[in-house]
Amino acid sequence: MSGTPSKSDKSFLQQFSLLTTGLSVLTVLLMFLAYWIYSGIPKEADPTQVQAKNDRIAAVGGVYAGDTGRAAMQAAQEAAAKAAAAQVAYGGTTDGKTIYDNLCHSCHTAGVAGAPKLGDKAAWAARVAEGIPTLIKHAIEGYKGPDGNMMPAKGGNPSLNEEQVGNTVKWMVSQVK
Repeated sequence: MSGTPSKSDKSFLQQFSLLTTGLSVLTVLLMFLAYWIYSGIPKEADPTQVQAKNDRIAAVGGVYAGDTGRAAMQAAQEAAAKAAAAQVAYGGTTDGKTIYDNLCHSCHTAGVAGAPKLGDKAAWAARVAEGIPTLIKHAIEGYKGPDGNMMPAKGGNPSLNEEQVGNTVKWMVSQVK
């Protein structure tokens, strides 16, 4: 074993070197091919940029003529009214009980985070003494009481409007009087 390598060993080493060199070249070529294919794929657009572009190029108005135009204009107005109503929570209802049943009951039934339970006159007495405008303000803006109780702004639903919040507070207060 201490002598020169045999002819078959030299042949094996030469073939093995050629094989590893060939595989290395093939690997590099495949890497370049993969990069070339990947660079040709269109990149995903940022959804906010797409929306901004669509808003920028949207039509500002429309031209309506005759009976067909009048019908199209009425349909567009109805669609706009539905879209506006969809932006307000619970279809825009101002019924305090409906809003309470859909949102407020989750905290005011169990007393979560110090929320006064609906109908608990003792828990509501000090709050009612502050006045309805103060209660509505706390419900709209959110409130953290000195005893650690917490009311999230608009009950945690930012799509409520001030009228909805006010009517809900008034309905809840009416349940303790």
